[in-house]
Amino acid sequence: MSRFPIHIAHITIELTTPLKVGSNASDFLQDAPVQKDWNNLPMILGTSLAGVLRKEFDKQEANTIFGDEDTKKKDAKASKLIISNALLLDEHNKVTESLLMKKSKFLQHFENLPIREHTVLSDKGVSENKFDEEVVYKGSRFKFSIEMIEDDVESFQKLLKVLHSAHLRVGGGSTKGFGTFRVVELRTQKFTHKDYHRYSSSLNYLLENKEPIESTSTKKYTKYTLKITPEDFFLFGSGFGDSDADATPVYEQVIDYENKCLSEKQILIPASSIKGALSHRTAFYYNQAQKVYLENLKDQEKQKHLGENNNAVNAIFGHKKELEKETKKELGNKGKILISDCYKENKEETKTFDHVSIDRFTGGAIDGALFQEKTIAQKDTWEIEILLENNISSEFVDAFEKALNDIKTGMLPLGGMTAKGHGVFQEEWIKENNNAKS
Repeated sequence: MSRFPIHIAHITIELTTPLKVGSNASDFLQDAPVQKDWNNLPMILGTSLAGVLRKEFDKQEANTIFGDEDTKKKDAKASKLIISNALLLDEHNKVTESLLMKKSKFLQHFENLPIREHTVLSDKGVSENKFDEEVVYKGSRFKFSIEMIEDDVESFQKLLKVLHSAHLRVGGGSTKGFGTFRVVELRTQKFTHKDYHRYSSSLNYLLENKEPIESTSTKKYTKYTLKITPEDFFLFGSGFGDSDADATPVYEQVIDYENKCLSEKQILIPASSIKGALSHRTAFYYNQAQKVYLENLKDQEKQKHLGENNNAVNAIFGHKKELEKETKKELGNKGKILISDCYKENKEETKTFDHVSIDRFTGGAIDGALFQEKTIAQKDTWEIEILLENNISSEFVDAFEKALNDIKTGMLPLGGMTAKGHGVFQEEWIKENNNAKS
């Protein structure tokens, strides 16, 4: 037993967007199912939480708190922390730590989690590949513990403060809107080595001190708030049809702990769709500023300026990992932009359009070629939050902000079926760091 006092915190978080915590496996139903515990309920590994928190400290401080990265060093230091797995809370805000023979009605909701459909687009905007991934409902709550085995109060308090940071994300897909959360309860207690035996390792153990919950902004990011209102109809497609139409909007349910239930389906604007539109238009404006025009380039040069190979897109939105053919070096970097999913109450205001394919030789309708699309006709204002790291070249940021302006003017429609006139929005965007309004 350590002779130092032991500081313990129990943290309860609530997802404000869905969570993607991959299990590095696949099954017959999903390409990427989420991590599950012994009761087949979603969980977040403690190693994932430690990795997220470690990134918030400089290298020297991180090595002191979390232990040396190079564990093979002769004088490598061990971690001062023990971080537990984050377990799902039930309808009574309790963690289930034993094996359940039968789940409550509330926990049964987590047996069928939402599925997100994704389409990989080429630099020409053409679909190349399609995949799906399982995510955890927005509104879900998880609880985990942090123990610090040394009397380093300053580091312990700093660690807890980091948990309130607005930019912090858990799990994968942070640049696509996943993993945002808020702390809903934080309790702490200090134990001496003599009375530590009184502490139970159960996450349901009630610690003495209830700490205040304070959201903190970050100096590392510039915040953009997009307020968009549709002029007519829009469609962010689900990839599925229903009894009324072949193409339908994407809806998603949310976990509601107050009413101990799963909500009705809400309209969803996925962050990944906003990201894709802004990425392509940012590349266009950066190429324009550099006077790079595709008609002046040879075929082998075009790829250097398109898609994620574009310098502005690479710097802001990231680049997937791949091996460079010539040097065999691994290329790729994570994006420096964070976009959040946006949800609205579904008022059942939709409009279905009928289409038919025309035979270009006869001018008549092709038999059996009728197609319907169901669009959202709900004219609410949607607020979409975007965080952009500050260490990005001004020429890249300028191209990005011009892309935002194109949404405002209707030159950059959002969602699907934009060639048919859908997805035109009236927009206002606010840049928080200097209160500039556009």
